[in-house]
Amino acid sequence: MTPSRRAPDNARRNESTRQAILNAALELVSEVGYAKLSVEGIAARAGAGKQTIYRWWPSKGAVLFDALLALSGGQEGETGELPDTGDLEADLRAVLRATADELNDPRYSEPMRALTVEVLVDPDLAADYQQRLEEPVREMKRRRLRSAQDVGQLSPGVDLDVAVDMIWGPVRSRWLHRDGPLTEEYVDVVVRTALQGLRAPDIPEEALGDQGAGRVDSRGGDGG
Repeated sequence: MTPSRRAPDNARRNESTRQAILNAALELVSEVGYAKLSVEGIAARAGAGKQTIYRWWPSKGAVLFDALLALSGGQEGETGELPDTGDLEADLRAVLRATADELNDPRYSEPMRALTVEVLVDPDLAADYQQRLEEPVREMKRRRLRSAQDVGQLSPGVDLDVAVDMIWGPVRSRWLHRDGPLTEEYVDVVVRTALQGLRAPDIPEEALGDQGAGRVDSRGGDGG
């Protein structure tokens, strides 16, 4: 009697190929830069066919987007929640420090910088980026600020979209324009300065959270 053979696990094989393609995209964009990145190069590095890539992604930018989502552990539709310990300032400092760490990591920062530029010139990629990452993450940030607003830590009249831009915008802008180091000290100043403008007028600054270890200027040095 001929022993039966197990049928090929196509799902596992496809996932293995997909992961190899994503890894190859991240490796190559760090090695050669986005301008020289190509679907042909990704396919060769991954040991996959070019048509396989085009069957799953419409462009090299789309491949890179999925690769970055995989690198950061993100899953479509799963953005989680920001910490809510009741100490708004401490929570935001922790979140922005983690953001700065990620943006300072070359494995993430260079591919992300390339993707940011590509989003500006590829409308289809921009729409995909907005739907799958930008808006879900922005809503997560709004929820955390809305929670603070509900307990009186932020002014009830604050526009939460503007508040998100005030808190996260300076960090992203400094990173994108290479306008200075992203340090913990700089992040802490961003959070404190934003909250000074956003807190409810009758709530003392101390109620927002720990005062921290002293003032620093916008470049991360000691104030005074």
